[in-house]
Amino acid sequence: MKITIKDVAREAGCGVATASRVLNKSGPASAEVRGRVEKAVRDLGFSFSAIGRALQSSRSMTVGCLVPSLANPVFAEAVQGVQEALAGTGYQLLISCSNYDGTADNDAIAMLMAKEIDGLIVTMVAPERSAALKMARRRGIPVSLMFHDPIDGFATAHVDNFEAAREVARRFGDLGHRRTAFLALRFATSDRSRNRYAGFHAECRARGLPTPALIELSETEANTPELLFDILASLSGLTAVFASNDFLAIAVQRAARLGGWRVPDDLSVVGFDGIGIGRLLDVPLATIETAPEALGQQAARTLFDLMQRGMPVQRPPLPFTFRVGATLAHPRTEGRDDDQVAPWPPSVHSLDYDLKQG
Repeated sequence: MKITIKDVAREAGCGVATASRVLNKSGPASAEVRGRVEKAVRDLGFSFSAIGRALQSSRSMTVGCLVPSLANPVFAEAVQGVQEALAGTGYQLLISCSNYDGTADNDAIAMLMAKEIDGLIVTMVAPERSAALKMARRRGIPVSLMFHDPIDGFATAHVDNFEAAREVARRFGDLGHRRTAFLALRFATSDRSRNRYAGFHAECRARGLPTPALIELSETEANTPELLFDILASLSGLTAVFASNDFLAIAVQRAARLGGWRVPDDLSVVGFDGIGIGRLLDVPLATIETAPEALGQQAARTLFDLMQRGMPVQRPPLPFTFRVGATLAHPRTEGRDDDQVAPWPPSVHSLDYDLKQG
């Protein structure tokens, strides 16, 4: 039997109209009555689909989801998680991609608002500075972030990028690596990349290791093995690379191989995300493994909290694990280290930002 709003009202000892006002926040209700209704919802297992039907007359029953790309399986799996959380609720999902472009982010949010969406789940460039996102919130559209580290005023589903990156530095340090580098494509516009470098840097510093080189690559450099190898080779004595995502780590493996280096004998490589293809490589990738589908589910649950109660609930970060793989090993004892390191080669863009203290 399906639980209806009448059942909720009967369980709570109030009228149907009162239960409806509590559920859709459309009118006054005492704290005591609200508590009884919310308890009845929990006790009876009153589903979001029932709530959706009760509110359908005043809602579009659509949720907008903005991600940088669906070509990256991390974002595709997260969207799948959102979709799973929406199943049976009566809500439909509208998806848009921005290709990591801030202007495209704002255009996509404006388009989704024009569709009269009831809520937004977003991964984007600098949400705290987005004019379109501010407009959405002024219009009363609930917003749940996904993948972003916590930002004031927003609830987010995330992994602790800072702590995960410290784990990579620990692994490098325990194996004896000293000359390391962090590679990113969009360091200036990605809070995730910046916090990963910050955690990596902090743990290296705590261990008395040299500051890791920070390399921001262009798309061309990342996709051209010869160019990427030249950048790596310019760092004298480099023995380990931490890439900000698995695709970039795979590009490093390819560039090293074409340049005559062996992974991990000549260069250890660690990625971030844990995409499935990393397990299928000839040399399986060592990486930080996350659960993007669970991130999507959590982002959707957070959005439902906002839509029902209007109060953001910041849940703890989801767990990560270190996938050992086969791209991480002790540095060669003879090495290529002449004890001279160039932490900022010509292709590196030195960016000013505050390192998160850990």
